[in-house]
Amino acid sequence: MSSPVDPSLPGASAQALEGPPLTTDAQSTSHDGPSDVDLMTGIQTGDPDALSQLYDRYNGIVKALVLRIIHNETEADDLLQEVFLEIWNQAKNFSAQKGKPLGWMVTLARRRAIDALRKRQAYARAEERLKAEPERQPLAWVQNTTAEEITSGDTRALMAKVISSLPEAQQQVIDLAFFRGMSQREIAAHTNIPLGTVKTRLELGLKKIYDSLKELKDEL
Repeated sequence: MSSPVDPSLPGASAQALEGPPLTTDAQSTSHDGPSDVDLMTGIQTGDPDALSQLYDRYNGIVKALVLRIIHNETEADDLLQEVFLEIWNQAKNFSAQKGKPLGWMVTLARRRAIDALRKRQAYARAEERLKAEPERQPLAWVQNTTAEEITSGDTRALMAKVISSLPEAQQQVIDLAFFRGMSQREIAAHTNIPLGTVKTRLELGLKKIYDSLKELKDEL
């Protein structure tokens, strides 16, 4: 799959390019044109064309490494752009005396991919906790956390304020689930939205509501 250069990267080309296959370091550093060190030096001086050339040369290797860690094609494409943006921003930290450019790039890519994997796993654990809550009363646990500190009237006002700050799509499913007592399947049928999308919107909305009310409870 080709991986286009993000136009937001300095000097990036809009052309979709496929990087070289994952190879040994000795093979991968054999190229016509500027050496890897020359390109890194160019990036350090703010030359966007040097970054574009480095991307053309190594985007395939970097993406393959990221993909081996996170196993998600779309996420790997996003991380690929982030890695090369970080290369641009952190080029001043590269030293040819300490190692080869490819090794330095691989270290950045591996760190980014591992961080992304940890965040995904943390979200998955949070999602499992949310799924354990009663489906027909998805906000009951939010109310319980604040019952002793906030009166019921204040709770309703605060809930309305917090819910109104949510994206419209999340507001819709929260309203149907909490105020109209619909189950997730009923919401999906009522709105013609896939069940998985309904669950995701509910989970995101619940988390934002919980975080907002928890901050207020801590202040009180």
